[in-house]
Amino acid sequence: MAPSGGPTIGLVAATAAGRRHARVLAAAWPHARLVDGESVADALRAAWADCDAVVAFLATGAVVRILGPLLADKRTDPAVVVVDEVARHAIALLGGHAGGANALAVEVGALLDARPVVSTATDAAGLPGLDTLGWPVEGAVAAVTRAILDGEPVALIADATWPLPALPPNVRPAPAPDGPPPTGSGTGREHGHRILVTDRVVPVDDWTVVLRPPSLVAGVGSSRGVTAAEVTGLLHRALAEAGLSAASLRCLASVDLKADEAGIVATADALGVPLETATVAELAGVDVPHPSEVVRAAVGTPSVAEAAALRGGGTLLVPKTASAMATVAVARHAPRGRLAIVGLGPGAADLRTPRAVAELRRAAVVVGLDQYVDQVRDLLRPGTRILASGLGAEEERARAAVAEATAGHAVALVGSGDAGVYAMASPALDHADDRIDVVGVPGVTAALAASALLGAPLGHDHAYLSLSDLHTPWEVIARRVAAAAEGDFVALLYNPRSRARDWQLGAALASFAAHRPPETPVGVVRNASRPGERVHLATLATLDPALVDMYSVVVVGSSQTRVVAGRMVTPRGYTWRR
Repeated sequence: MAPSGGPTIGLVAATAAGRRHARVLAAAWPHARLVDGESVADALRAAWADCDAVVAFLATGAVVRILGPLLADKRTDPAVVVVDEVARHAIALLGGHAGGANALAVEVGALLDARPVVSTATDAAGLPGLDTLGWPVEGAVAAVTRAILDGEPVALIADATWPLPALPPNVRPAPAPDGPPPTGSGTGREHGHRILVTDRVVPVDDWTVVLRPPSLVAGVGSSRGVTAAEVTGLLHRALAEAGLSAASLRCLASVDLKADEAGIVATADALGVPLETATVAELAGVDVPHPSEVVRAAVGTPSVAEAAALRGGGTLLVPKTASAMATVAVARHAPRGRLAIVGLGPGAADLRTPRAVAELRRAAVVVGLDQYVDQVRDLLRPGTRILASGLGAEEERARAAVAEATAGHAVALVGSGDAGVYAMASPALDHADDRIDVVGVPGVTAALAASALLGAPLGHDHAYLSLSDLHTPWEVIARRVAAAAEGDFVALLYNPRSRARDWQLGAALASFAAHRPPETPVGVVRNASRPGERVHLATLATLDPALVDMYSVVVVGSSQTRVVAGRMVTPRGYTWRR
């Protein structure tokens, strides 16, 4: 459930206080609305019938009694979150996983300063729900989930390595069989609890869950005017004959001339997958086993279905097969690993973004500097593999994270502040190729945290500069410092001083002093937002570099920066106005 997205959220309240809380949510969420009725019960039933989710400012017992007779299927019923009269708690009552009520309760809690209450067993234990991975799931979800929670052995059998989140140690990888995994006879007790990750059609018993990864691409060609029924029928027959599940379709693919072909578009919509198209030239460049000169003469490429299925790599499982007006082919594509580059912020937990937390809990492998990993160990799911190392091993960490993602895993590479600012994003992306998906998670930088403590020194143009000459020659750094000084930028100095580099800060300050008055404010913030935080305000003439170390950020004001009531302030315009 994404409150800021398309799903509608019905808000139901019985009292003035409840309506006041509801208006807070309605103001924050464009798809939320207050639902009225002749009675509160009528309003709740109307919200249940018309909305994707319901937030009810009512007693839990009342909501249960009203909605109980309407319950049908947790996969289709709306999510329900209940909030008490004074907004102390946001309770995920119904549809915790399938409906998104757990996530919605967290969102409600953040907006109303209420405590989210989530009672789903996997969430309480810090484990990922098998039905929350974003893939279709079949089989004995409840039974296998219970086995995982109880610590019983569960086999993970996958056709390939997919970027699953961390699973607890009692879920152990097992080799995939050459053919469809056998289920045995009876209940499946003889082989134990299993999680199968496969695009193949397999029989399911009451000890097995099947996760359907998005591994299949169906290439489709057609004559103009083909019906959706013909395309759908041909595709399902081809998949069935190959023993493949339509639930693992990643997309339909075709030539861009068919981007508006109603029958193909309708088939993609009915399957709930996108239609991806390529140009004639792109498809003509794909090597296919069954080219056709007839197709080349008509379209400009010797293949549409096979070429579209194979574009970008893959293994052809279903060669082109045709009906009167349609042609389909199916290819299996290798998993794409996932690399999340996560900025943890300056150190304080409340300055860490929710997205960063979500990515840490999404990862199976976490890579980072040991002291940064220690900050987030309590957030990691059981079974997370940790690759931590000490200072000076940045390149090795970047290579390790990319290697793990390339192998198909879900990886989080963590760094302090924002990972793209003097941190791990650039060395990692220097090695990453197009075999992995990369997700960037911004963080509050040390400079922003320091500036907030100093006042408002970044009100106008500013420059970030690192004084470390470990990777950049000092001559280059000195030129950049001089340019920032001459350009009258507010300067944020990273890596300002260490035991081995104790003179560079003084040289930089001298460069600024050549272009700015001696009373120019200079702020030093050490351990911003962390234990031992210290804020020191001085000037270019009075700052003692000995007060500065590698845990510090130095902020040098511009010629316009002033100290107002003990705070550094840089005006938004070039002329200072009082």
